[in-house]
Amino acid sequence: MKKIILLGATGSIGTQTLDIIRKNRDIYELVAVSANKSWDKIISIIDEFNPRFAVLTDEAAYNKVKSYCTLYDKKTAILYGMEGMIKITALIEADIVVTAVMGMIGIIPTLEAIKSGKNIALANKETLVTAGEIVTREAAEHNVKIIPVDSEHGAIFQSLLGNDIKSVNKIILTASGGPFRGRKFQDVCKIPKEEALKHPKWNMGEKISIDSATLMNKGLEVIEAHWLFNQDYDNIEVIIHPQSIIHSMVEYIDGSVIAQLGVTDMRLPIQYALNYPERLPRVVDRLNLAEVGNLTFEKPDMDNFPCLKIAYEAGRKGGIMPAVLNIANEAAVGLYLNNKISFGDIYYIVEDCMNKFSYFNNVTVEGIMEVKVLIEEYINKKIFGGNVCI
Repeated sequence: MKKIILLGATGSIGTQTLDIIRKNRDIYELVAVSANKSWDKIISIIDEFNPRFAVLTDEAAYNKVKSYCTLYDKKTAILYGMEGMIKITALIEADIVVTAVMGMIGIIPTLEAIKSGKNIALANKETLVTAGEIVTREAAEHNVKIIPVDSEHGAIFQSLLGNDIKSVNKIILTASGGPFRGRKFQDVCKIPKEEALKHPKWNMGEKISIDSATLMNKGLEVIEAHWLFNQDYDNIEVIIHPQSIIHSMVEYIDGSVIAQLGVTDMRLPIQYALNYPERLPRVVDRLNLAEVGNLTFEKPDMDNFPCLKIAYEAGRKGGIMPAVLNIANEAAVGLYLNNKISFGDIYYIVEDCMNKFSYFNNVTVEGIMEVKVLIEEYINKKIFGGNVCI
């Protein structure tokens, strides 16, 4: 039995991870889970899987789940907050930690899991974007594998198997292009969130759907790929592939290009990460290339999707800048989803913060958390103080 800790059990990746565990009860045991406010979903998970621990980071949700487990004499121990997340990631009996939480909250528990020697199935890209140097150093020191769950990085991971990393010429990250592919920046600046959330291929959470619409998601993946696969930014290329059948590729120095193809279903890379290096019978539909028909490719339009351009800039500058990019984007997307700013404001806010905080050079976990507070205060003052970016 492979014992699994699932951080972010109620989100899109968490839900699909549970589906894989559900279909393979003889192989996997769910030891612990975490969530933020979704107390009702956690109760359902407790009833179905009986994990040893469940963590809620929202106090009201914690109290509701705690009361339920007391009333119905459930054996699951209910923990609270970051302290609870740290405790479950250090559990000796666990084999792998799936980090599917959204945002920077994933950094600290991921580091704790690495320090306790557990392999990481990484679905939280913010962890490597903001703290890539720290996380990869700790993983090397503790001989821990970081197995990517993102479809793109999972594809690269598989395309590298059996090959020397020194023989790689470049990594090619594919992108669907999002819902506004082919449109001009000025035409979508005021687009309502309902349109931006309509991803043409993937069923994802709100934040990642907006990131896909701006192409910031692909920019974050470029930075993540830099740390996962030890490649210079000049050797990481983004290409638009609207069909989302080729999930990414690796070009080698001899000209060979190896790709991983599959249906657009996140359960495929999740299952592979959970059971690496072995493969299990499929939990997704088979890929029918005859039905797919054509596979097409085009260069990304960085003039009309400038978030991808500034993500490359942040990665190349290094230091604290990728963290600044991510923190500012996270805050801006939250404001957009709450109808406080326009779609176009997301780019301008991130660019402004990259200029404003270029002086900051404390690249530690504490420094990242410090600059997070500074950036959020700065954005809040600009938006609600009447000094809007556009």
